[in-house]
Amino acid sequence: MSMRALRAFCIAAEHGSFRLAAENLYLTASAVSHQIKQLESTLGERLFIRQPRALKLSEAGKALVSDLRPILADLDVIVERHSRQEARSELRLSVQPFFASELLVPRLSAFLDANTYMSVTVDTADDESERYDRSADVSIRLFSAPPATQICDRLFALRLLPVGAPDFYDSIKVVAGRITSDFPLIVHDARPKAWQHWQKSAGISLPRNTKTIRLNSMTSVARAAEQGLGAALMPAQLCNSWIESGALTPLFEHELESREAYYLTYDANNSNADRIHTFRTWVLQEFALDP
Repeated sequence: MSMRALRAFCIAAEHGSFRLAAENLYLTASAVSHQIKQLESTLGERLFIRQPRALKLSEAGKALVSDLRPILADLDVIVERHSRQEARSELRLSVQPFFASELLVPRLSAFLDANTYMSVTVDTADDESERYDRSADVSIRLFSAPPATQICDRLFALRLLPVGAPDFYDSIKVVAGRITSDFPLIVHDARPKAWQHWQKSAGISLPRNTKTIRLNSMTSVARAAEQGLGAALMPAQLCNSWIESGALTPLFEHELESREAYYLTYDANNSNADRIHTFRTWVLQEFALDP
């Protein structure tokens, strides 16, 4: 079975057009159509439903493209990795967005000044925990346990501090260990029960039936708290600039220590080993806050 035909099929499925797939592959539309017909003949199934002005995937086509996409993506990564014959000057990093904006990027110029031969690309597209980007040289991400397939350095545990706008702080009233004032909760989708865990560990009861605002990124959580919309639990080690600027203030001293921690991870077989070592040494000096 031709790998070219499989790739042509995936691109045609993505664009819904043999013509657009052909332009992407620098082929003719008839060549792409011929490859797809051969693939259908080999599999014994129709992959597309051909209509006069539309090209739609059949059920078999939908199943095949779902299976092929991750495989072809992995192959692209492998080919890219092995096609670089000379030592690379670029270091590709995969970092969760809030860590990048609050800790890494503000200090990155110092690293680049000390390593002028190196360029760095920082990918912050993925905010999920428990995942690392296999196409990156180095990842800095949250894990409840370090991934067994990677070399890992623990930087620090995630500790969540309740913060809010200064005016919101002034409005808080606590009577006999219970918050009695209006106390809307800003909740990060990744940790929907964090406030319940915080009140249990802090020994401070939240108001019953309090309003909740749910957001899907830590940056939007911080912005909502800054606007006085409610109380937010933010990573204590990452919100210093917000507190120092006066945009946010700690609402209580108690911090909730999560099971998650920030780890620096990389593949032991990565061909960019020298630059990874240089970056790793710098990160451990700058950000390894836990003993």
